[in-house]
Formats: sequence, C-alpha cells, structure tokens
Amino acid sequence: MSFGIEAADYYVPGLYLEIKELAEKRGIEPAKLEKGLGLHKMALPDVHEDAATFAAEALLKLIKNYHINPKEIARVYLGTESAVDAAKPTASYAVQMVEKVLEGEFGERSFKNCDVVDMTFACVGGVDALHNALDFVRVNPDKKAVVIASDYAKYELASSGEYTQGGGAVALLVSSKPDLLVIENNWGVASESVFDFFKPRRQYKKEDLISAPENYPDHIEVFTDEPVFDGQYSNQCYQDRIREAYHHYKEITGQQKPYENWKYIIFHLPYAFHGKRVFTEIYSLENGLSYETPEEQKTVAKSENYLQLINDKIEKTQRASSEIGNMYTASVFMAFLSALQISFNENEELSGTEIGFVGYGSGSKSKVFAGKVSENWKKVVEKWNLFENLNNRTPIDFDTYEKLHRKQLKQSVNPQYKGFGLVSIESENPFLNGARYYNCQN
Repeated sequence: MSFGIEAADYYVPGLYLEIKELAEKRGIEPAKLEKGLGLHKMALPDVHEDAATFAAEALLKLIKNYHINPKEIARVYLGTESAVDAAKPTASYAVQMVEKVLEGEFGERSFKNCDVVDMTFACVGGVDALHNALDFVRVNPDKKAVVIASDYAKYELASSGEYTQGGGAVALLVSSKPDLLVIENNWGVASESVFDFFKPRRQYKKEDLISAPENYPDHIEVFTDEPVFDGQYSNQCYQDRIREAYHHYKEITGQQKPYENWKYIIFHLPYAFHGKRVFTEIYSLENGLSYETPEEQKTVAKSENYLQLINDKIEKTQRASSEIGNMYTASVFMAFLSALQISFNENEELSGTEIGFVGYGSGSKSKVFAGKVSENWKKVVEKWNLFENLNNRTPIDFDTYEKLHRKQLKQSVNPQYKGFGLVSIESENPFLNGARYYNCQN
C-alpha cells in the first residue's frame, strides 16, 4: 500500500504590490530585486485577512474542487508561524469557518470528530505537519488527513527583509490513495537551536507606554508579527541544516547522489532564487568540487553544468514565488505546485518521476524527503489554474501598502472580495477580550 498526497489546492490573497515600485520608493535599484533575487510581485492580505482566513480559503477550495466529504477527514494539521492565538490553534478558526459554509450540504459541525492542531517551527512547520499526517495515515490507512500551510511573511518597513514579504496557504489531502504524489517514508533530518530568525515577546516598561492600565505589571511583554533576524546568519544556518539533512537522507537511503534522480528539487523559498543559490554547496560536495571564498562559489554557480541543473530541476519551481513572495510554511509546497503546473501546461509527462524536497525552518531545522508523481497527477493539477489566478489579482499603490502594513485602514481595499474575513475582535466583554470573530460571504 502506498501513501502520500491525494489532492492539493491553494489560496493567494488578491492584492499585490509591484516589487519595482517598492524598490524605487526605498532607493533600491529594481534590477537588484528583480534579476538578482527573482522578485516581481508581493502578495498582501487585505484588512480582513490573516493566516486563519488564508487556511480556510485553501481548505474550502480543496474540499469543493475534489468533492471531499469533510466527515472523512480525521485530522487537520496546520503548519504556521503566523498564529492568531497563543493557545487556541489557528486551525480551529479555519475549520469553524469552513464548517459554516458546508452546513447546507453536510449539516452542522461536519468536522466534529476531526482532530485539529497547529504545528510551529518557523518555515518548516508545514513539512512537519505533512510528516505527521503521513505517519497517521500509515497507521490508519482507511482515514484521511489534511495538511494546511498558511502564513503571512511580514517585516518592518524599510528593513532588509521588507522586499521578501508575501503570504498565502496551500492545503494537501493526505491518504492511502495518493493520486498526486507517493511519498517514501525516508526523512533526512537536521536541527540545531539557533537565533537566526525568531519572534520573541519584547519587553517594555509600563511607564513608557501611554495609558497603560494600573493593574498591568511593571514590565509588559508584547508580541509582533515582525521577526528579529540576521539575514546573512540565517542564510548560513539554512545552508548548514540542508547539508546535514541531505547527508542524513543519503545515509538512510544508501543513495550516492540523490538529487541526480530527482526531476525537480523543491526548496523552501524565502525569495525565488534562494534555492539555486544555497544548493551550490551540496552540488560541490557531491561532485568533488570545493570553494573557500564567495568568488569561488560564484564560479561554481556560473558553471555550465550547474546552470544546466538549475534550468532542468529548479527554474520551474521558483516561478510562482516570483509572483507571490515568501509564504513561510507554504513556500515549499507552492514551489511544488509551481513546477507541476508548468509541466502540466507544457503537456509534459511526469508519471513515475521522483521529486526531492528540501525544507528549512529558522531556529533551526531541515527535512529532506522525496516522492514519486502518480499516474493520476494531471487530474489533480488540471483544477489549479495557478498562473491564470495569479494574473487576475489587484495591484495596489505604495501608499495603500504602507497603510495596510501599519493597520491604518478600516475598510477592505478590494470591495468586491467575497470570502472569509475577520469581522471583529472582542474588546468589551472581559471574559471574551481578544476573541476573534469571522464570517464568510461566499
């Protein structure tokens, strides 16, 4: 019996900012971002959107497009680092929203007997969710699980991470009927506790905060979406962990050069060109090459053989990222969707080919695994229309972008939007203070 991904779907918010406009406003040469990093557009949530609504949109599309009975789903695992609550899982909000929409067809609380949980380990949380979902269906082959990766990558205005922002969600149906991808039970893993990128609780003195209530403690902890990060150090941690996980994968499988067997190499993409940049070390080690300086690394990266590898195994995986930006936990899965969508559009046959995945999450951990494309993959992919949908989004200007970022807008930017949205946050009832209420206009 085989296990893996039966179906997949996604949601990308309908607003975007042109990277060229951001670059010009920040005094950056646009070519540095467009040609250097592969960035073209930055997906942005509207006023009413967050990781919970992203997840709900992707989950509902998955159920509707593939005619899934929600009562057959035994578990929903959500990978995110953009949680809307520090205790209640963001997945519970998403499931509740979808239940309301499905009431007419499946009755009230169609997910009543479904186990729902969040998993957090920066950008590798979605891969962790997939790993655990696969373990579950292997033990329970008659059951199905859904994995959702949902995030909003948000950085401080004018910071070095600002131009890599993005967001959205990918939902995967995991089962013993893997019509899209059969996944082997071989996982290369590497982890080390580091502070390359993290989201701490910042401390402030009460006297420094205007109108702080008297009953507040002298030191107040505040959480924000924007991370503390060291870009160069994070790149090094990424490279170290994927190298360690890749070699662990080699030990487990006994393969000499696993990447040579992979039709595509799917990376976590903080920006579109990141995967092809960091893979030079593994490529060099596998081929008896060496470099000690950045200049020598560039020589490897510009070599004819490496450029051919990029063209064959990586280029198609990064195209969607160029149009969306960093999706944190969802970026590795969107790279997968990107490659399969392009192969589908070009009428390429992938059945039986192997695809390798290289996931990474700051903090830090990497997981390397592989799967084989199923015979029925085209029946799954034909419903995505990924790039057509990306072309139908609404551009916004720079002023609107900054107001959205600062949360200065009260009304949705796109008045035509009909979908899940945050309606209100309770502030009057002390027993419900902070409770988030959502609705759906579908």
